[in-house]
Amino acid sequence: MFIPRWFCFAIALAILSGTIAACTSATDPSTPSASLNLAGAHSPSIAPPSMLDTVPRDYPGIRNAVAYHDGLISGSVPEADAGFATLQAMGMKTVISVDGAAPPINKAAAHGIRYIHLPIGYNGFNDARKLELTRAARDALATGPVYIHCHHGKHRSAAAAATIAASLAWMSPKQAVERMKISGTAPNYTGLYACVANAAALDPAAINSVAPDFPSIAPPLGLVKAMVELDEITDHLKAIEKSGWKAPSDHPDLIPAAEAGRMADLLRIQTEGSYAKRKPDAFTTLLHENSSNAQTLENLLLAGEKDHVRLSSQFKLIAASCKDCHAKYRD
Repeated sequence: MFIPRWFCFAIALAILSGTIAACTSATDPSTPSASLNLAGAHSPSIAPPSMLDTVPRDYPGIRNAVAYHDGLISGSVPEADAGFATLQAMGMKTVISVDGAAPPINKAAAHGIRYIHLPIGYNGFNDARKLELTRAARDALATGPVYIHCHHGKHRSAAAAATIAASLAWMSPKQAVERMKISGTAPNYTGLYACVANAAALDPAAINSVAPDFPSIAPPLGLVKAMVELDEITDHLKAIEKSGWKAPSDHPDLIPAAEAGRMADLLRIQTEGSYAKRKPDAFTTLLHENSSNAQTLENLLLAGEKDHVRLSSQFKLIAASCKDCHAKYRD
């Protein structure tokens, strides 16, 4: 039977058009279901955490990993090459850092992973940051799984991942809060929990209103601004100490552990800054030691330490270290 050439051409064109349309639909980041299909289409050589997990997982270079949706994992900062090798083996294509420290973007790129840097604090984050986190995660899932981290992977990254999950209607705010508990988010961080509890499914138009050009490294906080913020945190901790290591009645938004955590993070981040690199190694050592002192204070507060003398003694260690550093290195 004779088949005209024009008929064959028409059939081929129809098939090709359908294929293109299907591909376009599957990669459209404004279609969450399409993104999820692609996010789950990888074949990892290391199995990532599952939504069925009831405890966090640890891997080489990755701690406290918890799934908040298929393809969206929260956890700790990747440790050296081992951490990025693990993420690569899991099929991760994008890492979103909510920590203040500058991400090691070159190390990530060597493993085929790109970074997005959207820092948040221990006291929570505003609606603008919530929209940015939601769009960043939704769009990134169109190309593959996403790993979101802070420093320890228990508090800030869990809150960010839970907020994203609630904002994209993957789970209710109540379910998202329960998921944070699996990550080990301390109840002391009421601001982080409030961000998730108050989250609601966002209209796609609201998400799309956010510009998609997110930084791989957010502008760093210079030493001068960091010192101003450290002075503010010190004043907050003094008020907290005066109130018996509780939030002062005239400043109920001050969360003791959150303020100590902010201090520990700021000091840690400054060890990697340009100012520290111009100073002798002893200066960086002092910053590390004082960050560790602040971290110990945070841990004591998170553990519910009732011995006010012990808490105040730890706080004095921080103040003494700051004074020593100023005496030796302040310009």
